Amino acid sequence: MLSLRTEKVLKSIVGQYIVRATPVPSQSLVNDYELKVSPATIRNEMAHLEQEGYITRCHPSAGSIPSDKGYRYYVESLSDIELPLAEQRLIRHLFHQVEEELEEWLRLAAKLVAQLVQNMAIVTMPKPANCQFKHLELIALRDSLALIVLVLRGAKVKQQLITFDQIIPQPKLTTIANRLNAAYSGLTSLQILAKGIRLSSIEQQLTDCLVKMMQAEDEQKPEEPYLDGLHFMLNQPEFAHKQRMLSLIELVDYRNLLSIIAPQGLTSPGVRVVIGKENKAKVIQNCSVVIGRYGLPKEAAGTIGVIGPTRMPYARAISSVSYLASVLSELMAELYGKEITPYNTN
Repeated sequence: MLSLRTEKVLKSIVGQYIVRATPVPSQSLVNDYELKVSPATIRNEMAHLEQEGYITRCHPSAGSIPSDKGYRYYVESLSDIELPLAEQRLIRHLFHQVEEELEEWLRLAAKLVAQLVQNMAIVTMPKPANCQFKHLELIALRDSLALIVLVLRGAKVKQQLITFDQIIPQPKLTTIANRLNAAYSGLTSLQILAKGIRLSSIEQQLTDCLVKMMQAEDEQKPEEPYLDGLHFMLNQPEFAHKQRMLSLIELVDYRNLLSIIAPQGLTSPGVRVVIGKENKAKVIQNCSVVIGRYGLPKEAAGTIGVIGPTRMPYARAISSVSYLASVLSELMAELYGKEITPYNTN
């Protein structure tokens, strides 16, 4: 832990560097009226921060640049981060101006986050972590052939043909479907396998088929995310060099972008901040990610986040992602007609 004075010096360095994108000289800290300390004290504090790895300097008289450790301390010290009420009202007004369609909401959310933070935003389509059984219909076609119509939570409909070793009339298929509906409602494929109810040979054949259909759905790759704000990120001085710019464009071209930027444990609520080399993928270790979940935990959930250089306005990014996640969660609750608690982003 840093002393209160040292912490204030570090916060001043981080704050000034975020705004100016140039190393922060000691004189600039002396002019910070909130610090109220002498130049000698400032130099001592900067030396201590450099020794502890919170800042870097190319030589003792050079300006200071926050390290990943410095940014992490700064982020952990932030509290009561919220967007101004005027911006909250404007955001809600803008959502009420677009069509009541999920795709339009997600497109708008990506655009707003990018504009608010002046960096690149990503928003994914909501998807259940594991699909859940909702309803089954069996339709007799001809001879021993039947059509399985499987409805999953989130309005996903899957169809598949199945051949039995005997002719089964429609009334019997309806009876079997009703029994499986009662047994499997709301369950995942793993829960169905663990159910352990007594089944006839036909019901077991159907159950095996249902489980395979659900597992195939779980393994489906998510749809392409909504991206916005690449031009904001390219305008950042960190990406003025051609190689850094090419690396950024290469990152955006990754089809599995979310798997690269998303930290482990993202299924839990709240906004996560991953700074620089805290990112496991080397391709993004010169960037920071502020990311969170939105949606309905028991129905479907998506991801919303912002990517930028480590010199990111973290308070702005956290408050923007948190607020837009809460708005999207509320809209999804209305869309699904559910009176359930959406993701808590706090």
